[in-house]
Amino acid sequence: MLVLIGTVPDNDFPLVSGTAVLNGNSLWLEGHEISIKRGTPALIAAASMVCEALGIDAPFSFLAGDTGLGDGSRKLYEHLKAGIASLDAGVICFHYLQPDVDRHNRVLWALEEKGKLPVLIADAGYMYVAKMSGFAGTYDLFTPDIGELAFLADDAAPHPFYTRGFILHEEENVPGLIKRAFEGENAAKTLLIKGARDYICTKDGILATVDGPQVEALEPIGGTGDTLTGMVAALTYGGYPLAAAATMAARANRMAGDLAQPTPATQVAEIIRKIPRALKAVLDGTANGREQTCLADKYAHG
Repeated sequence: MLVLIGTVPDNDFPLVSGTAVLNGNSLWLEGHEISIKRGTPALIAAASMVCEALGIDAPFSFLAGDTGLGDGSRKLYEHLKAGIASLDAGVICFHYLQPDVDRHNRVLWALEEKGKLPVLIADAGYMYVAKMSGFAGTYDLFTPDIGELAFLADDAAPHPFYTRGFILHEEENVPGLIKRAFEGENAAKTLLIKGARDYICTKDGILATVDGPQVEALEPIGGTGDTLTGMVAALTYGGYPLAAAATMAARANRMAGDLAQPTPATQVAEIIRKIPRALKAVLDGTANGREQTCLADKYAHG
């Protein structure tokens, strides 16, 4: 089972769980309609598209409403602490939750009590609390942007807002930030760093980079980092090794964005609809051992 966990920015939204159904620009879960704009809904939609393309079970999702005050996140933490160990989860992806170290630890301990941990992926607020807890190394994948990478590299920062100024989050400083994050034991086993160039790395170094296609119009569109995390979670659940899944997801996410021919008014749901075609190009190219330039030609004419 692939399990996806996060929040939506609506304090009146209840705690719900189940298999979400995509319908146009919305998700439906337990009778509730959720607009796919960014955040966890975009992650769930992207992961669902990948699972459908791979012919594997759709993800099981947990959602609660939280606009940043933490009430919904606390309810979700407590619900997970009580029941997450009973799920037959192979991959769990945690996303937007208010950081709460004590509750995070209780959820992690509940999973550990079951025995072998599933593959654990953390992004956004849950990545912050995973680092703050001191258990970053228990996780298999973090998916930071460069600013969040600087937070991981700062062993004293309790939140990305408090990353110290001398730790520069600039593209040319990425290798140094990676090294610092792993040396401080504040990184997961693998990192997928999202930016103008995406980096896939472990403590042993940078395994791959993905920097094309470059689509400038994607920059103001919210949610493309969330779709990337959802795609790598689904590919990992589909049986691909984590680093390979991260590399394929980074390529397919960019291709889907390019296929959408975006403008600043484009919504992330339009990009998500292009994921199956982009993913097919990546998987076909990977199977045939072709380079990314050949993949770009293939998806452009496929």
